[in-house]
Formats: sequence, structure tokens, C-alpha cells
Amino acid sequence: MPKIRQTAVANQFYPGDPAELVRTLDTLLAEPLHSVSVRHEAPPKALIVPHAGYVYSGPIAATAYATLEPVRDRIRRVVLLGPSHRVPFFGLAASSDEVFSTPLGPVPIDLESVERALTLPQVRLFDAAHAKEHSLEVQLPFLQRVLDDFSLVPLVVGEAAPESVAEVLDLLWGGPETLILISSDLSHYLDYHSAQHLDAATSAAIEALRPEAIGHDQACGRIPVNGLLTLARRRGLTAKTLDLRNSGDTAGSRAQVVGYGAYAFH
Repeated sequence: MPKIRQTAVANQFYPGDPAELVRTLDTLLAEPLHSVSVRHEAPPKALIVPHAGYVYSGPIAATAYATLEPVRDRIRRVVLLGPSHRVPFFGLAASSDEVFSTPLGPVPIDLESVERALTLPQVRLFDAAHAKEHSLEVQLPFLQRVLDDFSLVPLVVGEAAPESVAEVLDLLWGGPETLILISSDLSHYLDYHSAQHLDAATSAAIEALRPEAIGHDQACGRIPVNGLLTLARRRGLTAKTLDLRNSGDTAGSRAQVVGYGAYAFH
């Protein structure tokens, strides 16, 4: 039997019932899939997508995932990086699991790519970082809904220099069959207008590929984000903001909000 990473945040961040989850995803994806601007987006090489509960960040995440519809049968591998919220550590954590499970079924792990990543000194097997982490898990049902068959390279990111993350991404970059996916929210617990101001500055830094301009208070996933920006600049990619909102726009109070942005790299 394969070693399986079971769901940790189903029924918390997203519905645990498969039928309800499909309905939720299809509702979230319906608007961007019918949007003229999203339909005319070129398929991305990389995305930055938020990772809160679907009621909060789902509409913004859906804006990013809708851009994958034209290449749903081409993307066969997703390299997914997200920050560690529960376990502090240095470097990047790979998983020894062979399958990540969701209510929509199993997601196979690209074991060969994991082994390649483990040849770098900043990457190690560390299952504890994956066990309860939501930043990767919440992306999987979206991927299962917008892609056909794909395998996953899941990496939780601890304390690391942008160059260390960039080196891992460069090793796993691949061709058009590979999507690079970074999971990150933006500002946390500011008032609505302060969050808008700070998140706009973060978006400008992302579009300018300036990792040095993104501080620790601007994005919980700033370390993997800054790794992507470092490599995107080197590889000549361009970045575009697809959506920028916060929890005050979706399902929460405006007294304290969390910012969410969706970004595509071509």
C-alpha cells in the first residue's frame, strides 16, 4: 500500500464532502472562467495563489486557477511550495508520502522529482512539516478540478534565503508540462484601508520582480514568493496581478483583514 498523507483541514478550510466540494469549486470558478479578461490570459508558467479558507480567499484563488483551463491536459506536474505555519525549521521540507489525499481522491507524488530535490542540501525529508500544514493542502482540490492527470512535488518552506528557494525551483523548472505554484496570503490583521495600501505595494514589488521590497509583514509566504521572484527575474519572466482583494471584500469584517492576491508569471 502506498504511504498516504491524509487531509488535515477538510471541513475547516474547505468542504469535506466531495459533492459539496465540487459544487463550491465550480461556483468559485464559474465567474473567472466566463470572464473575458481571464479567458484571454496566456497560460502561465507560474502562479502565486492565496491559501485561506475558501469562503475568504477562494474567489481570488479561482481567478488564478481559471487561467489553467486552456492547458488542463498539458500540465502533468505541479511543483507546489508554501510556507510552514506550524513547525519552525530551516530549509525546505519534502514528504516521504507517495500520495496526498483529498475528498476528491488521491494526488500522486512525483517521487523522482522529490528525489532530485533531495540532492540539494537545503531540502530534506521532514513529514512533520506536512502533517497539519494547510498552505499546500487547500490548493489540491482546485488543481484536481482544473487539471487532468497530474503529479505533485510538495515542498513546505521554512527559513531560507531567496536564492536557496530559487535553486530548488530552477532544478524542478521543467518545460510546459510543469507548473510552478506558490501558496501565499498577503498582509495580516490590518484594517481594511491599511491592508489595501500595503497589499498594493506588495503587488507592485511582485510585478517588478523585486524580492528585496517584500518584508516579513507583507506576505506569510514571502520566502517562497521571493524565491520565485529571484528566479523569474533571472529567467526573464514577467508578472501580472490577476486579482487583489482581502477578507473584507469577501466574507469578513473590515476592522481586521487578511490580504489575498493572485499573480501569473509568463
